[in-house]
Amino acid sequence: MTHSPLPAPGAPLEHYVSDAPFDPYSIEQMTPEQEHVFRASQLRLIWWKFKRHRLAVVSAIFLLALYFVVAIVEILAPYNLHTRNVDFIHAPPQRVRLFHQGEFVGPFVYGRDMTLDMNTLRRNYVDNTAKVEKLRFFCSGDSYRFWGLVEGSFHLVCPAKGGQFYLMGSDRLGRDVFSRVLYGARVSLTIGLLGVAVSFVLGIVIGGLAGYHGGVFDLIVQRIIEVLQSIPSIPLWMALAAIMPVTWSPMLIYLGITAILGLLDWTGLARAVRSKLLSLREEDYVLAAQLMGARTSRIIGRHLVPGFMSHLIATATLAIPGMILGETALSFLGLGLRAPITSWGILLTEARSVSVIAFYPWLMFPVIPVILVILAFNFLGDGLRDAADPYK
Repeated sequence: MTHSPLPAPGAPLEHYVSDAPFDPYSIEQMTPEQEHVFRASQLRLIWWKFKRHRLAVVSAIFLLALYFVVAIVEILAPYNLHTRNVDFIHAPPQRVRLFHQGEFVGPFVYGRDMTLDMNTLRRNYVDNTAKVEKLRFFCSGDSYRFWGLVEGSFHLVCPAKGGQFYLMGSDRLGRDVFSRVLYGARVSLTIGLLGVAVSFVLGIVIGGLAGYHGGVFDLIVQRIIEVLQSIPSIPLWMALAAIMPVTWSPMLIYLGITAILGLLDWTGLARAVRSKLLSLREEDYVLAAQLMGARTSRIIGRHLVPGFMSHLIATATLAIPGMILGETALSFLGLGLRAPITSWGILLTEARSVSVIAFYPWLMFPVIPVILVILAFNFLGDGLRDAADPYK
């Protein structure tokens, strides 16, 4: 076995490093598809992976459509929120039909005749096929104030002149359940967004400072989080909601419930932000920013938080359902929002007793959008969470 002779003392060592400029494309010939992926930004990679999660995409479209409905609910609702008809109390849902006696009429409902059962004092409604009440579209109906600002009376669909249209039935005051479900969506869905905004501000600021500085501040924050997480959520919500004065206006109650939900939901996010910043604060680019004189707020906001923004977005979509359920639970128990504000939780208070559900099951319709929205947000959160790391 022979060995190559050692170089003479002081002689340059032989090497095989090329002096030519580095060209990453010279290593291997990439196809146009591979080059397209190679040059894509992280946001584009996340979008490509998110599109493959079909259930999450469908959920995102559903939620976007629902928030669009919330924006124009006065136009889409057939009736005003407070419109009553004492002649149709606890009327069951009406079926929309297209054909009458074999002839195409268009969307219409049959009129109803009401009789009172003197034994049970229950109202019985029977369809009168002689009364064909054709629905009107793009029509003028009940007056309203669009977002409480602009007077209007334009509706997408209206009942026939002198007729009634109760797609989901009516309640104990003769109000249209379908219209009230649409109006309730505005409150229940926006309270989730506002509550998450409050919890995110607190979670990112407090968790970021605790993870970046550590020390005594981190110790105090962790003990506060442990105390808050050790208290059951529902009793704590009830206690804080119960201390709000009954003299407050509905808008103040709305803002108070939003603040309560946000103040009690920041603990989990704060711990996630803290743990992430504990690892990221040791990176070289953080040290470079410190040496250049960057403030703590700039380092956290411009250098650290964007590094796991995708995780924060996924966390937000999973936190919103908890906010919606919290508001629904408080309103259902009578400790949340109060009339005249309407939410899904307030609508469900109509169906508290078993006897009411047995006689008027359509009063449970508001629970359907609650279930659909919770499922949609969870599916969307799963898709965003999977797409947050596009390199997997």
